[in-house]
Amino acid sequence: MNKEMTCIVCPNGCTLQLDYEIREGKPVLEKVTGNLCSRGEEYARQELLAPKRTIASSVLVEGGELPLVSVRTRGAIPKEQIFPVMEEIRKCQVKAPVRAGTVLIPNVLGLGADVIATKTVEKR
Repeated sequence: MNKEMTCIVCPNGCTLQLDYEIREGKPVLEKVTGNLCSRGEEYARQELLAPKRTIASSVLVEGGELPLVSVRTRGAIPKEQIFPVMEEIRKCQVKAPVRAGTVLIPNVLGLGADVIATKTVEKR
């Protein structure tokens, strides 16, 4: 089977061609072409076998100068867990002050990634 994707690891944005087979219900990568650096092959393997993403969102702040604080996951999570993680973020509410880098949800859903504040919000 063939698949084409754009590598996002570096600024080159290489168009990768993946040749793979399905064995015992799982994709097995045979060959990657189109990558200008070795990181492209690793990216293709990750995307084919177990795609992961980081999430950016916002959380309500009680008593803050701003009503929301921006957050992100510190580390990538499995792509199929995006919506469950977003639901956990939606449930979260914090009290001001909040400092950038503060862990708001440790080890979200046991996935090994914390949800951290990416902005400082002072108390009103």
